[in-house]
Amino acid sequence: MAWKASLQIDYSLQAGRTVARYLHNGPLRILQSLYPEGDAICHNVLVHPPGGLVGGDTLDIALTAASGTHALVTTPGATRFYKSLGDTALQNTRIRLESGARLEWLPLEAICYTGCLAENRLQLDLAPGAELLGWDVTALGLPTAGQPFERGSFRQHIEMPGIWLERGRIDASDQRLLTSPLGLAGNQCLASIFFCTGSALERKRRGQALDCARQVLDEHALRNTAGATSPNDHVVVVRVLAPLVEPAMHLLREVWATWRRELWRVQHESPRIWAT
Repeated sequence: MAWKASLQIDYSLQAGRTVARYLHNGPLRILQSLYPEGDAICHNVLVHPPGGLVGGDTLDIALTAASGTHALVTTPGATRFYKSLGDTALQNTRIRLESGARLEWLPLEAICYTGCLAENRLQLDLAPGAELLGWDVTALGLPTAGQPFERGSFRQHIEMPGIWLERGRIDASDQRLLTSPLGLAGNQCLASIFFCTGSALERKRRGQALDCARQVLDEHALRNTAGATSPNDHVVVVRVLAPLVEPAMHLLREVWATWRRELWRVQHESPRIWAT
C-alpha cells in the first residue's frame, strides 16, 4: 500500500519572532521549533517516520514565509528511495517566499537504492527582495555497504519558474553517464548548493558570492570535481561530484557558512540535529 503524506508550513512574524504554523496529513511533520540564534531565526526539523519511500509513495511539502521572517529547515537523516515494483516514488517540495523573507532549505541527502524509481522535485517562488540558501545532495546506492546502484532510475527537477531550471535523469544502465570522465566519472554522490534571490543581484554582490565559494573550493580536497557559477543574475550555484556523501556534505556546509556570513552578515549556527 502506497503512503501519501503532505506537510504545509507557514512562517509569520510575531513581535519580532519568526513563528511556524503547520498542517500535516499522513506520516510527515515537524518537531518543536528551536531558536538557537534568537527569536529572529526559526529552526525546524522535518520528520518522516517511515524513513523512506517505495514505489507509489508521495511526499508533498509546501513552505511559505511571510515578509521579514527567516527560517531554517533540515531533516534528521537521509531521504531513502527504496526498490520499486513499478511505480515512481515522488518527493515534491514547493517553497514560496514573500518580499523580504529568508529561508534555508538544508535537507540531508537523498539515497537512491538499487531498483528504485524515484523523482525529487523542488520549485522555488521568490518575490522581489526574498532570498533562499539551499542545497541538494543525491547518493547513488550504498557503496560502503557493498550495495551499488545497479538498477533503477532517478529524476531530479529544480526550478525557479522563468528564471532557472535544472533537470536530470540518472539511469543505472547508463554506464557512459555513470563512469565516463565526461559524466560522473564513477562518483557516487552529486550535490549542489545555491543562493537564489527574487530580485536581480547587484554585480558586486553576485561577484562576492562567487569569490567566497571559489575560495572555499580552492582549499578543499574536492576542488578538482567542484565548481561555482552564476547562470543568471538571480542564482549562484556550486556543484560538486564526490565518491561518497561525507566529503560533499562537508564542502557544502563550508560554502553555506561562508555565504551566510558574507551575504547575510549572520554567523552560522549548525542545526543541533546534525550533531547527533
